[in-house]
Amino acid sequence: MARGVAAVFLCVLSVLGALPGRVAAQAAPGPAASQAPEAPLRLTTTLPPAPAQSEARDLPSVLRAQQVVSRPQIDIVATGEVELRRAGVVLRADWLQVLLQDDLVKARGQVRVSRQGAVFSGPQLELKMASFQGWFDQPVFDFPLSGAGGSASRIDFLDEKRLSAANARYTSCPRDGSADPAWLLSARRVDFDYAANEGVAQGAVLRFLGWPILALPTLSFPLTDARKSGWLPPSVSLDNRSGIEIGVPYYWNIAPNRDLTLTPRLSTRRGAGLEGEFRYLEPAFGGEVLARVLPHDQVEARSRYALRLRHEGSLRELGLAGTRLEASGERVSDDAWWKDFPRTTAAFTPRLLPLQAGLEHPLSWADGQGIAYARTQRWQVLQSVEAPIAPPYDRTLQLGARLAGSAAGGLSWTLESEFNRFDLSAGSASSTRPTGARAHALASLSRPWSQPGWWVIPRLALNAATYDLDQTLPDGRRQLSRTVPTATLELGLELEREFGAFGRSLRQTLEPRLLAVYTPWRAQSPYLAFDSAGKDFSLSSLFSDNDFSGVDRVSDAQQLNAGFTTRLVDAQSGNELLRLGLLQRYLLADQRITPEGAPYNQRVSDLMVLGSTSVIPNWFIEGSMRYNADIQRPVRTVLTTRYTPGDFRTVSATYRFTRSSSEQLELGVQWPLARLGDAASPALPRGAAAAGGSGGGCSGRLFGVGRVNYSVRDRRVTDSILGLEFDAGCWIGRVVVERLSTGRTEATTRLMLQLELLGLSRLGQNPLQVLKDNIPGYQMLRDERGHSSSAPGSYD
Repeated sequence: MARGVAAVFLCVLSVLGALPGRVAAQAAPGPAASQAPEAPLRLTTTLPPAPAQSEARDLPSVLRAQQVVSRPQIDIVATGEVELRRAGVVLRADWLQVLLQDDLVKARGQVRVSRQGAVFSGPQLELKMASFQGWFDQPVFDFPLSGAGGSASRIDFLDEKRLSAANARYTSCPRDGSADPAWLLSARRVDFDYAANEGVAQGAVLRFLGWPILALPTLSFPLTDARKSGWLPPSVSLDNRSGIEIGVPYYWNIAPNRDLTLTPRLSTRRGAGLEGEFRYLEPAFGGEVLARVLPHDQVEARSRYALRLRHEGSLRELGLAGTRLEASGERVSDDAWWKDFPRTTAAFTPRLLPLQAGLEHPLSWADGQGIAYARTQRWQVLQSVEAPIAPPYDRTLQLGARLAGSAAGGLSWTLESEFNRFDLSAGSASSTRPTGARAHALASLSRPWSQPGWWVIPRLALNAATYDLDQTLPDGRRQLSRTVPTATLELGLELEREFGAFGRSLRQTLEPRLLAVYTPWRAQSPYLAFDSAGKDFSLSSLFSDNDFSGVDRVSDAQQLNAGFTTRLVDAQSGNELLRLGLLQRYLLADQRITPEGAPYNQRVSDLMVLGSTSVIPNWFIEGSMRYNADIQRPVRTVLTTRYTPGDFRTVSATYRFTRSSSEQLELGVQWPLARLGDAASPALPRGAAAAGGSGGGCSGRLFGVGRVNYSVRDRRVTDSILGLEFDAGCWIGRVVVERLSTGRTEATTRLMLQLELLGLSRLGQNPLQVLKDNIPGYQMLRDERGHSSSAPGSYD
């Protein structure tokens, strides 16, 4: 809100540049002026930067009027449609006088000043150009680019850097006098100091629909986009675990490259708390630290906290040019934090919080390049009695290097070598989950041949690892090693043809691909899986040489992986209209090391079918299916469809099915529901300058937004978001309810309310990030500056 107040008079100081200089007077066409050629004046829509004051004084002025009378060294008087242009400033009036000795400009009668997208008008103006002292009586101002403006009873120019406005009013709603604006910010007095980038409003009151919703005796705000210390708009949230929570942020601009935001919070259920976010950006590094503290949680009867940090940068100031340091992590005080405050952690999995740090140094030589690194990673696992999870291994120490290069004859090679120390949290280690150290090396050698339309890549690979364990395995060993070679041959074609259909020029591609893999069986301990897990059956896994991720497990293989993809592309626009793919694996021998633990003896794998299309106007359909020929049924299906007939209209549905495991249906929507107010009125423009509707009440367009995730197997809604957005042109209201499942019988429900006053600020808790993250195809009604998020037009 503070920066919105600044916009009231932000352009006042720059509107009236110094006007003395050289004056070229132009009278209206007539007998006296017929002999002098008229200098052309060209209108322009561009806004070049205003010159500096010293430069502006040396620029010429162009004066045009129906009548111009000049007394040398005394004054210039112009009447009748007067227009004065100088240094990007356009001043129009019925009457204008320039007192040359006093360097004073006087203007009366429909005075209008335009500069850099701001328009000021009023009955009377006086201004001393050299000292920039004077006044503007009853000014009305408009900012056409943002659609906002207002008025003041008087503006006093104190000098080039300071001015004062009395009885200021500001709004982005219609100001034609037909109705009171829906929202109005008023102040008894506003003082501006551009040298200090500070404005101070006395007696500021914000009214919405006639009701005062915020009043402050004194309000300080920045005059530009530059950061400035001060209080920010409060936020209010409501959920079933914390009740009503109010936060009032204070922003501290410590330095141009450092700042701190402190937010005292008060919850009706949990009591008082404090949140702080510190950000820093140095020439060689930057990052942020965020902390949230509850000194005494009234529900849990204990203190609680959450910490998050991120740092990245180079160590060149320590003499280690090229070496980079990265560190990030999260920690919370207890296992229940993710349930009570589900949106306060940034981890991809809310119950697994990482803490990691690493050093990296690039390597290079004539025929290759690489990287050497040292890392560490630890996890905090938030356990639940009803749904415990196995903690992942911590990498207490990770040292390694990755190298790649080329050799004679077109050969390419890669090498990765690492030493890792794996540990588990206290009490988690056992004979089935041992801890210890591992050293491994992954090497490959390939010789690619390729030409436009085809490629062939033979490749040899080696996976070698040695282990030193802390516990004895069931087979009695603590030290073991193994080496597994792999040979692959990949072939591919890229075929295409052009043809015409449906009144358009089309291009069809056909891309067959074949991967032959041979990996002999080597004895491997089933108890070692520090970083290995079975890959999902997908496009990437079918065309890989190992069914496991990580290093510890390597599947034996004598197989052919085959598939093709065909695409239909609009030859003019390049848009893909249709894609279809078929993939399958053929075993030439039984596979003994598998993710499931049981040997594969099925010679032909399940069939993977992939497809997407946008051939039908406004529709996008995408799907994948894993089909088992033995049972003649799909074992996994994902189908997504989205209908988008226009801006702010989208409906999506996703169906996910895994046989004997899960079945889910997800629906998402953003759609106009109704127009409130005068049904005969034209469609609301989306441009912010239009300020749609009457602006004096609740005329506008109502939108519905939401996403529902339903478990067909469990017959319950797992997660859901439902909300309403109302766009009245100069303000937007949002009401969003979010329900997050935290267990089979537990859920956190949160209510988010926000009032967005276009051209001013947003009040309440911002739900926009939640909507963008969860509703496919969601469009913001306005961008971050309050402008429409799409081209001009109407919601209809």
